[in-house]
Amino acid sequence: MDQPRLPLITVATVTYNAESTLPCTLESVASQTYPHIEHLIVDGCSKDQTMEQIHRYVDANTGKAQPHDIHVVREPDKGLYDAMNKALEQAAGDYIVFLNAGDRLHSPDTLQKAFAPLAGLSPLPAIVYGETDLVDAEGRFVRHRRLQAPERLTWKDFRWGMLVCHQSFYVRTDLARQTPYDLAYRFSADYDWCLRLLEQADRKGLPVRNSHLVLTDYLCEGLTTQNHKASLGERFRIMARHFGWAATVGRHLWFVLRAVLKK
Repeated sequence: MDQPRLPLITVATVTYNAESTLPCTLESVASQTYPHIEHLIVDGCSKDQTMEQIHRYVDANTGKAQPHDIHVVREPDKGLYDAMNKALEQAAGDYIVFLNAGDRLHSPDTLQKAFAPLAGLSPLPAIVYGETDLVDAEGRFVRHRRLQAPERLTWKDFRWGMLVCHQSFYVRTDLARQTPYDLAYRFSADYDWCLRLLEQADRKGLPVRNSHLVLTDYLCEGLTTQNHKASLGERFRIMARHFGWAATVGRHLWFVLRAVLKK
C-alpha cells in the first residue's frame, strides 16, 4: 500500500553580504530530519564571503543518503522583498517559508513535527503557523516573542499587530505566488503579505493550521528591528488600508494608553 505523500517544503533564504549570520541558518536547514525539503537560496550578488559559504554548504550536502534539494540563484535585486518575490517564482515546494540569514529552525525535528501530520491531507491548509523564540547572534535564547499566536488565526487578528512572526508562517506556494510582496513597503511588506494571504484563505474557505510548536529562532537584529520607526509608520498605513483609518487610529490610542498604564 502506498504511503501518503508528504508535502515538499521550500525553505527560502535571501542573502546579501551575510557571511557573519548565514552559517547558523544553513546548519539548521541541513540538520532537519524531515525528508522533503527544497532549500532555495537567493543571493543579491554579495561582495563578501557569502557565496563561498553557500558553495561549501552545497558541496557538503551533495551525495548524502537523503540530501535536501539545494538551489542557488545569484542575481541583482531591488532589495529584500524583491528578492523574496524572486524566490516565490522559483519555489517548487507545496509550502514556502522565508528563513533569512541569522534565523534558524527551532530544532532538527521542527519540520517533521509540523508537516508529517499533513501527509495525504486534502485540501492542504492554506497556512501553517506557530510560535517564535528570539535569540542573539550566538543563538542563545533571549526571550519568547512578546506577541503570541492565537489558537485560531484569522486576518482580523492582525489588527493587534503581527501576532505570528513571518519566519513562522508557512504558506501554500500556489497561494503565495498569487500574492507577491508589495514593493511599495521597504520594511513591513511581510506584515502586509501575511494579512493578504490570511484574507485570501478566508475568502476561499481554506483551513489555517496552528502547529502548536515553536517553529523558529529569530535573530533579534533583523531589517525591521534596525529600522524600527520607519517600520512602525509603514505598519500604521498597512493597518489603515486593511482595517480603516478610524479603527487604526483608535487602536493606536489604546496601545499608547496601555503603555502608560503599565508604567
